[in-house]
Amino acid sequence: MKINVIGLGYIGLPTALMFAKNGFEVVGTDYNEKLVNTLNQGKLTFEEKGMEELFSEALKNNIAFTTEYQKSDCYIISVPTPYDKFSKKVDDIYVKKAVESVLDVCPKGSIIIVESTVSPGTMDKSVRPLVKEKGFTIGQDIHLVHAPERIIPGNMVYELEHNSRTIGADDEVIGKKVAEIYGKITSGEVVTTDIKSAEMTKVVENTFRAVNIAFANELTKICRHDGMDVYEIIKICNMHPRVNILNPGPGVGGHCIPVDPWFLVGDYPSLTKVIWEALKVNESMPEYVLNRAYEIMQENNITDCKKVGLYGLTYKENVDDFRESPTLQLLEYQKTHLATPLKVYDPYIKDDIVDNQYHDLNKFLNDIDMVIIMVKHQEIIDNMNLLDNKIVLDTQNVATLKKVYKL
Repeated sequence: MKINVIGLGYIGLPTALMFAKNGFEVVGTDYNEKLVNTLNQGKLTFEEKGMEELFSEALKNNIAFTTEYQKSDCYIISVPTPYDKFSKKVDDIYVKKAVESVLDVCPKGSIIIVESTVSPGTMDKSVRPLVKEKGFTIGQDIHLVHAPERIIPGNMVYELEHNSRTIGADDEVIGKKVAEIYGKITSGEVVTTDIKSAEMTKVVENTFRAVNIAFANELTKICRHDGMDVYEIIKICNMHPRVNILNPGPGVGGHCIPVDPWFLVGDYPSLTKVIWEALKVNESMPEYVLNRAYEIMQENNITDCKKVGLYGLTYKENVDDFRESPTLQLLEYQKTHLATPLKVYDPYIKDDIVDNQYHDLNKFLNDIDMVIIMVKHQEIIDNMNLLDNKIVLDTQNVATLKKVYKL
C-alpha cells in the first residue's frame, strides 16, 4: 500500500516515518520547499527523543519527500487547525486546501484520512462538500476517515508505537481496514466508531486536560491570596484515593490544550460555560506570573527589568516546540507595560525568536539578578547550584534552594 502523508510538521513527519519503518511505501508532502529539501538531505527539521533512530530506519525502507501530491492508495492529512480568536471556531482552511489538492490527483477508491484535530461536524460541513464538488461519490469513489492524532512532543515516537487510536469511518469495512493499517504501527488498541464521534473524542480529551489544569491554576491563586502553600495542599489532597490534582503552572502552551477546547466553545457557546471559564483561567496565568514577578522585584528593590530573566521559551520541558508558549504569552503581556523586555534563555531554541535572547546559560545568569523558571528543562534541574545567589521565582516547583518564591 502506498501512503501519501500531507503535512510534515510535528505530527505528520513522525507519522510518515513510522509507517515507512513498518514497511509501507510512503511519500511525505509539504508545501515548504526548504523543509522538504532538508529532509531529502537526510536531516531532521526538529529535535525529538528517538527521532534520529526512527528517521534512520525509515530511510532504509521506501520513503520520499516532495512538495507534490502523489497518486496513492491512502492519504493522511496532518496540517494545522488554528482557531479564530474572535468566533472561537476552528479554522479549517488548511484541511480544505489539502483535501482539494488530494482530490486533484487521487485515484478512485482512495482513502482520505484526516488526522488534524477538528471540531465535531467539520468533516460533514467542510470536507464532504469538497468531495462532491469534484464529482466523486463518497463511499464508492472516495472513502473518508477521521483518525485524530494522539501523541505529545517529547515522547512522540514511544506514543506512536504504544498509544491507542480512534478510527472514525462511514463504513464498517473501511473502518476495519484503516484500523488494520494503524495496527501495524501501534501496539495499543485501535477502536472504530463513526466520524463525528471520532472528531468529538479528540476535542473532549484535550478539554478534559484543560479544565483540570485550570482547577490547579485557580487553586494557586486562592492559596496565594490567603498565604497558603498550594503544593502542600495538593500533596495532601492527592493522598485521597480518588483525588489527583495537577500542579499549577505559568500557563498552557502547545497546539492542543490551549486551542482545541475553544472549538467546543465556538460551536456550543451556550453549553460550555465551565469550559470557557477554565480556558480564561489558563490564559490568565502568564500575566499572573508577570504580576508576581513585579511584586518580587519591588520586595527586593529591583527597579530595572534588564536584571530579570526568563528561563525557558518552549511550551514544555526538554523539547524545542515553542508554539503558544507561556513565555511568549508573558512577553506579549509585558509589552502593554512598556517595560524593557526581559532577558530570555532556552537551551533548545537555537535561533533568535525574541528580543534579548541568550544562547549560553552562564552568560544569561551573569547578566541578571532574578530568574523566573518558566520551563523545567533537565538542564536547569541539573544546574540548580548556579542559582544560589539569584532571586528565583519558580513557576514549576523544581528549585531546590533555601529561598525561592513560588506561584
